Amino acid sequence: MGFVPIVRKGSGEESAPMHHHDHHGHHGGHDHHHEHPHPPHPPHHDHPHHDHPHPHPPPNLSERERMILEHGHAHDAMDSPGSYLKRELPTYSNRDFTTRSFTIGVGGPVGSGKTALLLQLCRRLAAKFSIGVVTNDIFTREDQEFLIRNQALPQERIRAIETGGCPHAAIREDVSANLVALEELHAEFQTDLLLVESGGDNLAANYSRELADFIIYVIDVSGGDKIPRKGGPGITESDLLVVNKTDLAALVGADLQVMNRDAKKVRENGPTVFAQVKNNMGMDEIVELILGAAKGAGAL
Repeated sequence: MGFVPIVRKGSGEESAPMHHHDHHGHHGGHDHHHEHPHPPHPPHHDHPHHDHPHPHPPPNLSERERMILEHGHAHDAMDSPGSYLKRELPTYSNRDFTTRSFTIGVGGPVGSGKTALLLQLCRRLAAKFSIGVVTNDIFTREDQEFLIRNQALPQERIRAIETGGCPHAAIREDVSANLVALEELHAEFQTDLLLVESGGDNLAANYSRELADFIIYVIDVSGGDKIPRKGGPGITESDLLVVNKTDLAALVGADLQVMNRDAKKVRENGPTVFAQVKNNMGMDEIVELILGAAKGAGAL
């Protein structure tokens, strides 16, 4: 059984763990998530004949079955690095923006500048729009605390989810905790735009369209100019690729022209912005692309 994500409000208040129930016989076949109080567990009894306190998985499991048992999901192999032109697009015909406003998903490796981008987006958008944010970390609330400390938004508008496992699982395989947090923010503050940040992950991580209407993937130059051509769904299938920290290129020996050439090739000329997020460089174009997508979807 996988870890149950913990949702924390800006005040640090912890929401009750959620149970995910699939209802197929009624309510139109929708999934429902309920919060249930739990009685305390009975005390643990030690038995002398139990030499191993930890349960062992059943024998003869395949690697995929073992991974599902241990992590709640499998790391399935991909048959291609993905394609911008063939990427899954959001379906707006059945998208209800009155229950959850237009949602921007921000992903990328650890340290690439995802949280810094969220901070700048909040500062630029909050004057005109009602904004809410959900951050994802494995066992901490560090990104939420950074945004609160830097006054990105009033703290009650910033929620944190502790995923307790692979960050990509909470944005792709089981997005229920994020969806509930976003819908709660929308209901409470009548948001115009919602931002969700994944925990730092690898180039293969990408958002489910059930969660994100517009996907931004952030990389930075410190990994070298080879990163764009390595591809992966985060780079190839995001609606916008941001190459951050361009001011460090000379220090790490990264060639921005090479990165630009490779990004255009692997993204089939999909939009890429070279930026220095902390210095506000590139932010005008990023905001313009987000608002253009939201207006095109009929959300603004």
